[in-house]
Amino acid sequence: MAEDQGQLFEQVEGLLADARHAELKTLLPDQRSSDIAEVLELLDEDYRRSILDLLPRATAAEVLEKVDPATRAEIFESLSSEELAGLIAELDADDAADLLGELEEDERTEVLGHLDPIKAARIRALMTYSEDSAGGIMDPILVKVNEDATVGQAVDKIRSAEIDEDFYSVFVADRQGRLLGDVRIRYLITRPDHTKLKDLLDRDTIYVTVDADQEEVRNIFKKNDLIVVPVVDKHHRLVGRITADRVIEVAEEEAAEDLYAMAGTDAAELESFSAFHAARVRMTWLLPCLAGTSVTALVALLFKNAFIRADMLYIFITAFAFAPMIAAISGNAGLQTSAIVVCGLATGDLAALRLGQVFAREVRVAILVAISCGLIGAVITAFLPGVVPSEVLAAGEGDAGHHIEVGQHVRIVAAFGTAMLSAIMVSTTLGLLLPFVFRKVGIDPAISSGPLVTTANDSISVAIYLTLTLMLVP
Repeated sequence: MAEDQGQLFEQVEGLLADARHAELKTLLPDQRSSDIAEVLELLDEDYRRSILDLLPRATAAEVLEKVDPATRAEIFESLSSEELAGLIAELDADDAADLLGELEEDERTEVLGHLDPIKAARIRALMTYSEDSAGGIMDPILVKVNEDATVGQAVDKIRSAEIDEDFYSVFVADRQGRLLGDVRIRYLITRPDHTKLKDLLDRDTIYVTVDADQEEVRNIFKKNDLIVVPVVDKHHRLVGRITADRVIEVAEEEAAEDLYAMAGTDAAELESFSAFHAARVRMTWLLPCLAGTSVTALVALLFKNAFIRADMLYIFITAFAFAPMIAAISGNAGLQTSAIVVCGLATGDLAALRLGQVFAREVRVAILVAISCGLIGAVITAFLPGVVPSEVLAAGEGDAGHHIEVGQHVRIVAAFGTAMLSAIMVSTTLGLLLPFVFRKVGIDPAISSGPLVTTANDSISVAIYLTLTLMLVP
């Protein structure tokens, strides 16, 4: 498949270079819109506009929807508001709202002004909802009938409905528009025309409210093996539907967002090809991390002075060589725990939502990991200094030198092992609790697995290690 797409790109690029537009106009309609979108992402900006002009408007609209955000942003700049409105008019209201959400407010208003008033009203209504909510991802077009209707009337309603996608149920509402349930299509096919829908009605229909988070919607689909779910407002009035294909898109978006957050960046950097734009997005995450590492450096300097006052600078120099091991291992241990918790929270697993149950499991795991890493690390600390013998440090103005005695080295090893165990337990606790705290205050729990928390672990683990070293080594 990738080879076929590569051949298509070369073919399209060659025809564009030779200005053989007639052949392109014959070639492109036979291709899938997703394949054309991938080709468009690889083409120069001038060629992209040529491709869109050669495509039928409906296909061009599909391609515009499927290209990546950075490519779409450049295409937006090349189109007038009237041209963009012509493409937007070909899309379903929910997809149109998503695309218009990427425009500035004034541009959005101008494009909506060129649309059919009814279509524009539907799009505006969808854009009042949060883009991450059920209202923001729903399709307002559905088949709704009254509970007193018959099978024959429902079939007539389906035939006259302005719906060009697959649908699986007819939703039944009362006279105030409140959802009562749904009737499966198979019943409409197999029952006589005079059958009342209320006799076929499934009143146990699973539904979501317009303000439900899209992650919650995804979990509802997953747990109940749904194909479609109705969406209701705060008065329980039926306002739209969400289909499984839309939920798949949501799942991909949520997974990508979590990965970006855990890596210390944001999907916003993909909205432009500009390296400066991407650097700016990343620096918003890295600057706080830089501040956090400065705290770690400050901790180390404060402890250095404490060791100097105790006439143990030589101890500090040797001990501090092993500090990165504790910081790295404890940070990664905390990251593993937070990743497990974040994944559980994202999938809506009940076990992950119960802090006590998760805590009991993760503490047992952390103790085993901490003991193992503490013992292995202590062995490494015991033997590694012998591989590279330390130079004797001059003691003040005299010729005598300080060197680490066997007893002191044993205490450094003990401090390292104890600090490794303690730091892993602390970082694991942070990795366990912070996702729940972040979720409680409305912040994406995935951020708790990012560089900010890892940096905090570094400062804490180094402080634990140097404190124990200062206490245990006379």
